[in-house]
Amino acid sequence: MTGAGRVVLVAAVVVVGVLLQPCWASFFGSGKVSTKTDTAAGERCFCQLKGAIDDCSCSVETIDSFNNLKIYPRLNSLLQQVFFRYWKVNLNKKCPFWEDDGRCAIRYCSVQPCTDVPEGLKGRAVDPDINKSQKEVKSLGSGGCDDENDLGFLNTTLSKESLDDFEKWAAHDSFCYIDDDDSEGSEYVDLLLNPERYTGYTGPSAHRIWRSIYQENCFKPSRNLGPYADFSNIGADEFLQDMCLEKRAFYRAVSGLHSSINIHLSARYLLSDQNGFDVSAEGIWGHNVGEFQRRFDPELTGGEGPKRLKNLYFLYLLELRALAKAAPYLESQEFYTGNEEDDRDVKRAVTDLLSIVKSFPDHFNEHSMFTGGHQAAKLKEEFREHFRNISRIMDCVGCDKCRLWGKLQITGLGTALKILFSGNFDHPIDQQLNLSAVKQTNFQLSREEVVALFNAFGRLSRSILELENFRQKSQR
Repeated sequence: MTGAGRVVLVAAVVVVGVLLQPCWASFFGSGKVSTKTDTAAGERCFCQLKGAIDDCSCSVETIDSFNNLKIYPRLNSLLQQVFFRYWKVNLNKKCPFWEDDGRCAIRYCSVQPCTDVPEGLKGRAVDPDINKSQKEVKSLGSGGCDDENDLGFLNTTLSKESLDDFEKWAAHDSFCYIDDDDSEGSEYVDLLLNPERYTGYTGPSAHRIWRSIYQENCFKPSRNLGPYADFSNIGADEFLQDMCLEKRAFYRAVSGLHSSINIHLSARYLLSDQNGFDVSAEGIWGHNVGEFQRRFDPELTGGEGPKRLKNLYFLYLLELRALAKAAPYLESQEFYTGNEEDDRDVKRAVTDLLSIVKSFPDHFNEHSMFTGGHQAAKLKEEFREHFRNISRIMDCVGCDKCRLWGKLQITGLGTALKILFSGNFDHPIDQQLNLSAVKQTNFQLSREEVVALFNAFGRLSRSILELENFRQKSQR
């Protein structure tokens, strides 16, 4: 080969290498991720994130201060405790809506199994009266039954008719499908061992999840937007103003959850999977400001980015109100793990957190929703069925870790809606909640619901804190 030929060949190889570098990086993992910051884009993400929150009476600034200084430090500490870090879930259910298109094979999609679950968490209800009943029945028996069978004690004292009535009530009162505690495939997961972060799960499978949620299970404007409308972008005022308060609230709650998840994926992004020349076992994770801007910059999202972020604040207020409304009930719970000292610490921490939650001056007003007789009752049932359907879509997520956190946050939100709209916690503002009256309605939150409620709110609280981190990083 002549000298000129070799020069042409080398040049061609260099050009092809440059062109294919993104493909190779995507397939093999480049070890590095671009985190280039566009200061102007960062300012655009936040310049509209201020002032009043739609359909609420408080501002972004009020929530930022309240959450970052008072709520997050307490809540983050609480969620490290044994009672709140273990959650029982079934990650093996089949998708009920379409053929499974395969599980994510990326190693960061997998969920690390839990091998050391405290015995006290198994088979225990949250309500101290129920635990007392279990102990009394156990003392009357011949003994020899382990904790796994504790739930059976209460059920054996109920007739089949009572069980059937209870199941009908539970199904009617619930806003989401919850995995049966003893269903095949359910297992405990250590949430601290499996944090929510960017796993690389993307493409048609991931897009189908959100498309199905928005286009088939969210309320839509009455006007015809055409067959190809992207319903994740209906946050514009001219579309939402066609919808009643209840439908706007549903959309904003789903959009707020979507925003929160996107913030976490951007804040715990895989920046590198290498440690020097070796592959890192855990990976290096951190803030990807460019990814955050891609998801929320108004110029890159058709002006929707800041509105999506405001919907996060709407959802935060909704779940904050649920905690405040159920505070007397939650403060009466045992939070049993089997370690008396830990249980006392958790109970004190929960009481302290709820005292701060109740002190918030501008809570979401759920009493303005579902008023108006038969039509309102019909709308409420439609609201419930839409959300229950979304909870079933979580079983279609192909990434195990994404499925875990999707199910947990949907269960937490469903529990908040159950508290707000079941009617069991309704009472005059100037009067204390009558716990005896609540228990007479057979209302009960399972341990899985309580753990999901606090962890889901913890995700929203962390998202609002991360917004301040991104704001600062975007200005550098």
